[in-house]
Amino acid sequence: MPSMLDAVVVGAGPNGLTAAVELARRGFSVALFEARDTVGGGARTEELTLPGFRHDPCSAAHPLAVNSPAFRELPLDRYGLEWLHPGIPMAHPFPDGTAAVLSRSVGETAASFGPRDAGAYRRLVEPFLPKWDTLVRDFMSLPLTALPRDPVTLARFGLVGLPPSTWLTRRFRDERARTLFAGLVAHVMAPLNGLATGAVGLVFALAAHARGWPVARGGSQAISDALAAYLKDLGGAVHTDYEVKRLDDLPPARAYVFDTSPTALARIAGFGGHYANYRYGPGVFKIDYALDGPVPWTAPEARAAGTVQIGADSGEIGVALRAASREGRAPDAPFLITVQPGVADPTRAPAGRHVFWAYGHVPNGWTGDLTDAMERQLERYAPGFRDRVLARATAGPPELAARNANYVGGDIATGAVSGLQLLLRPKLSAFPYQTPHPAVFICSSATPPGPGVHGMSGHNAAKAVWRRLRQT
Repeated sequence: MPSMLDAVVVGAGPNGLTAAVELARRGFSVALFEARDTVGGGARTEELTLPGFRHDPCSAAHPLAVNSPAFRELPLDRYGLEWLHPGIPMAHPFPDGTAAVLSRSVGETAASFGPRDAGAYRRLVEPFLPKWDTLVRDFMSLPLTALPRDPVTLARFGLVGLPPSTWLTRRFRDERARTLFAGLVAHVMAPLNGLATGAVGLVFALAAHARGWPVARGGSQAISDALAAYLKDLGGAVHTDYEVKRLDDLPPARAYVFDTSPTALARIAGFGGHYANYRYGPGVFKIDYALDGPVPWTAPEARAAGTVQIGADSGEIGVALRAASREGRAPDAPFLITVQPGVADPTRAPAGRHVFWAYGHVPNGWTGDLTDAMERQLERYAPGFRDRVLARATAGPPELAARNANYVGGDIATGAVSGLQLLLRPKLSAFPYQTPHPAVFICSSATPPGPGVHGMSGHNAAKAVWRRLRQT
């Protein structure tokens, strides 16, 4: 290791790995330090239940990763990353045994909403799809890390997406479309009437139509391992089992980049109350299942989908979100996001068996058990589900925070995705990756564009770092 590195990165989640790769690609000397014994952060794969069952403890389906401008520029396929696509990216079943779908095809998606809303959906998404690659780069590069390549389309997207999602869904006449769209917004655990929640739902829908919601062959760990392998080939060093408690624990460097929560960064760097007003959002209660066969969904579309949303209607979803985020209680009928990787990747479990992943929203730091409420919801749409369970591994907010220090209080978004903090995080600043110390930067999901496995927070932060390094 050189006596003085150009950059040290703390935290080997997707953003920390991407920041390190981007700096190494530009010829800077980089070392990365991770407290756990493997890289990955929110993109890991482990045998949580039984031998041979490979579970993703956090992220599992990857609409943002496969569409990420940062990842698409990197040769990750050469390092073992392979995307596998289910027949249907996402399905939302209803109590009557039918389902709406989010398909690669706009027409198939629109048809699943029924004739009264098919045209409205087409008019919503079709103007943006031909310009998706430019739009997603502009959207995910904000704020001032790059000038928009297509400011007209970005402005048009903002006019549609900046209002609350409840405004956007007024264009739908029936509940099927409203419910599916409400579920899309709930992926970021934001109340449905929050600022820019329309943009959240629209991004997930456009991502599915553009490139789908795939899983990574073998598990989400493949994303992190590919980034780490590429970093090593570029000359970067990766150190695991190395917990950083203060800046003095790190080697001398011209810049330090933190893929951590703002709380942890303030503690390590001695920033006092600099991030005292940063808010953390609801936690999640997650269950990983080993099943003796596929989930027995009543709706045929759900059996072919990689991701399945569970919520009877937009009203039930809204009540569940409000309970967890505003009322400080666990919902009686939790909205569930579930992923069944085996639909596309049979390598995740022994022959004929399946892994299954589900979580519901709960208050930050909640210490209860949501297992029974979640499984009652699953039984509504997949009667006999409990009979398929071979083993389960549960993790509430305390367990999630213990596994990943960025998930403060079980908040897998590393900060509330609501109000101005959806767009301006971790502080009100045109330069969110900078900190009070000119050589210290933050690149976690607490910075724009926010949560998800896409690496763009790391990519954007790396730009700020290399500009400083070139200046000095």
